[in-house]
Amino acid sequence: MRDPWHFDQIIDRSNTGSVKWESSVLKQKFGKRRGNLLPFWVADMDFACPDVILNAMEQRLSHKVFGYSLNDSRHNEALINWFNRRHGWQIQEDSIVNTPGIVPAVHYLIQCFTKPGDGVLIQPPVYYPFAHAIQTNGRHVVENPLVLNNYRYDMDFKDLEEKTRDPRVKLAILCSPHNPVGRVWQRDELERFGALCLKNNVLVFADEIHCDLVMPGFKHTSYQSISPELSQGAIAGIAASKTFNLAGLAHSCLIIPNETYRHEMGSFFDCLGFNSTGTSNLFGAIAARAAYEDGEPWLVDLISYIYDNFLYLKKRIEKELPGVRVFDLEATYLPWMDLNPLGLSPEKIVQVIEETAKIALDHGNWFGQSGAGFERINIACPRQLLSRAADRLIAAFVPFCK
Repeated sequence: MRDPWHFDQIIDRSNTGSVKWESSVLKQKFGKRRGNLLPFWVADMDFACPDVILNAMEQRLSHKVFGYSLNDSRHNEALINWFNRRHGWQIQEDSIVNTPGIVPAVHYLIQCFTKPGDGVLIQPPVYYPFAHAIQTNGRHVVENPLVLNNYRYDMDFKDLEEKTRDPRVKLAILCSPHNPVGRVWQRDELERFGALCLKNNVLVFADEIHCDLVMPGFKHTSYQSISPELSQGAIAGIAASKTFNLAGLAHSCLIIPNETYRHEMGSFFDCLGFNSTGTSNLFGAIAARAAYEDGEPWLVDLISYIYDNFLYLKKRIEKELPGVRVFDLEATYLPWMDLNPLGLSPEKIVQVIEETAKIALDHGNWFGQSGAGFERINIACPRQLLSRAADRLIAAFVPFCK
């Protein structure tokens, strides 16, 4: 297969401070004897970012002066054009607020728009830093668990209605597309979600960081693009970091169309020592602008490569480990696998993965108790690495297949 972007190239990321690959981090997360695990956990890619981004950063580097800087002058225009062209979402420039990452932004939103003891709603199994941010800031986690129907997750709207009626629930975090179950929420699902939140005065944070990583046959609907009413009752989080592998550059954006919310956020940032429009990394903004202007051809081929990786993994795992299910991937590069049919306890599944297969995955119970016995695997890597992970998983679990 033709590989113009060198996605098959294995890049040695050891000794680069990579959270995903450094043995010290693996030991801290998985145990002192786990520093040699082959990592497929942290959600970044093992691919080089496209040359258009490197060229833009090198051009700025050549200036050799990196003093206090305004945001890249072309960044906002590039962002607006990208989301209008790819998602039909017309973002107004004055609604763009810079932040140094989506996870920090979640903490800021919780601190700004809720008070200690308030409830913040999430939909587990879901990205576990959400629950951590809620608890760390002294708020109460309110769960609206997703419902598993024939190996596809749906929202539980009856439970959502009950939870949002509680006046203590002030904020709902919508993971769209959903991490880790890989769902692309359909427009009617988002409308029902939004109607209940509006009815009960619950502010929505739509985390859309994976919105560009949608697999063939699916289309992402940006929450704020549905109607002015939903837009005014929501704050969206977007970034080029997942799409183009730029997480280390600490740059993301909140989209806040509601003037009152935007003013409150600006005042909160002033208290933190940020300027009124937030803060971001100089090179993060330059990289994002270059990606949005010229990175689309790379992204098209990236999605094709990731989807081929998914099909490869699903075919091998389900054929060679009867009963194990790799869920259909609608978005992200993080397939969700169900190992419960093997009849092992969740603790035993983790033990086999770490001690026998010797790979690092995101264990399902990290995403909530409903994730026990499931695993999330990162397939944004060269096929050769993914094949090695599949070999290890199959060899480790074959003895437990009936």
